[in-house]
Amino acid sequence: MSDGNKEFVVVVGKLVLISVVAAALLGITYMPTQAQLQKNEQEAMNLKLLEVMPDATFEPVYGDQVNAETGEQEIIYYRAKDTSGNLMGYAFLSSQAGAKGTIVVVGGVDSSFSTITGMSVLSQEETPGLGSKIAEDAFRNQFNALPLSQLSLSSSGGSIDSITGATISSKAVVDALNSKVESIKSAEA
Repeated sequence: MSDGNKEFVVVVGKLVLISVVAAALLGITYMPTQAQLQKNEQEAMNLKLLEVMPDATFEPVYGDQVNAETGEQEIIYYRAKDTSGNLMGYAFLSSQAGAKGTIVVVGGVDSSFSTITGMSVLSQEETPGLGSKIAEDAFRNQFNALPLSQLSLSSSGGSIDSITGATISSKAVVDALNSKVESIKSAEA
């Protein structure tokens, strides 16, 4: 074998060794990192639940579906209870297609299904500066103590002012809340 070929084999060998070591290190760090990511996501969701139902404790209501990633039953909504264990209302996550991607909102409704207690955006992929404004206080605060009968855009006779240039995103939030409230109302009847 010539010197040029030997040099080539050595370089390739070093690259293969570096790649194997890097892959092993990634594999070793993947599982603990995923566990921490899931913990962080759960903490963020718990904070959002408290935003829409302050001072509540949350009792999960499970559905029949099993989460493919975790193998656990999926939570379809939460019963929000006060410190005495009395039902205050219901808190939930709801997904709806927006203009650019899926919008996931956290919402709350009182136990009589007459008032939305609040809304917060957990995740969204809407256009920055337009649809992404659904996560800002100016839009979000419109949902605080909102009579359920007024949960529609003002252009449709409701109380929610849509974001200029982002009607699809605004409507997606309203639709996500309406559909989940109806679903919970049916389940609790």
